Amino acid sequence: MNHGPLARGARTSSAAPVDDHDAGLVHLALLSCMALDRRRTLGWLIGAALPFAGCGGGGSSSDSGEGTSGVSTGATTPATTVTANSDTTSGTTVASTPATTSVSACATIPEETAGPYPADGSNTANGTLANALALSGIVRSDIRSSIAGASAVADGVTLTVKLRLVDTNMNCADLAGFVVYLWHCDRLGRYSMYSSGVTAQNYLRGVQVANAQGEVSFTTIFPGCYDGRMPHIHFEVYRSLSTASTASFRLKTSQIALPPSVCQAVYATTGYAASVQNLARVSFATDNVFSDGTSLQLASVTGSVSDGYQATLTVGVAA
Repeated sequence: MNHGPLARGARTSSAAPVDDHDAGLVHLALLSCMALDRRRTLGWLIGAALPFAGCGGGGSSSDSGEGTSGVSTGATTPATTVTANSDTTSGTTVASTPATTSVSACATIPEETAGPYPADGSNTANGTLANALALSGIVRSDIRSSIAGASAVADGVTLTVKLRLVDTNMNCADLAGFVVYLWHCDRLGRYSMYSSGVTAQNYLRGVQVANAQGEVSFTTIFPGCYDGRMPHIHFEVYRSLSTASTASFRLKTSQIALPPSVCQAVYATTGYAASVQNLARVSFATDNVFSDGTSLQLASVTGSVSDGYQATLTVGVAA
């Protein structure tokens, strides 16, 4: 479904500088590694060819009318990130299973546009201020149903979205107590509160407070693919529940990308027919949000059509 372009743009990325280490300074390396446990130190001695950075400890990793609205920034602290690799298709039980672990900078996720359908108090829908953040019951994990007097439920393949918030200004420390507002379109490509047929509904929108590990979890449905955009999920990060009342207090706005082969498996099921052709006409290379790269936004996805999928992503925020 084509929502029509409102704005287009291209974000610029600022790659995080990487400190150069002299791998030949064995003596200095040994001194730095003595603080580590015996097993890691012996492992370093045996595998002397490994980079000296291995001794360091970092934090853990990692519509058509939507352009970009910010600049990506990064930090210099090394952190271990899990990246989504190429996945294979096997009927309707395809899964994108992360198989590689890489060491990269503790990086801030790119700033992206909220798009034309955020319902965060920043615009109107049908002449009325649209703010799902003000709805009674918006703080919830299962976002498939409408709330606050609305009753529709979004149908589709079950998807659990798990995000881990980390502070790129503090060695990727967990951001406990921070808040995520997450939303996306339904399997027909419609956004509740805005699109024709669902203006009176508010499903597929919800707020969660991060636990002690900086984690939030949402139970939702796999979003459809509308014309001009790769399948995606929007989210905003706030410092606290008290500030998560309007977009003016948001700390970060970004989008989650989903592996194409998983999308293909889901779209082969009932209710997603329009997404098949829409997905065939677009790619990450042509998408006006993800065309400059998805390394920090592509979720690792596991599961199947019958059992549901789980998408995980570490979100770096300069808090």
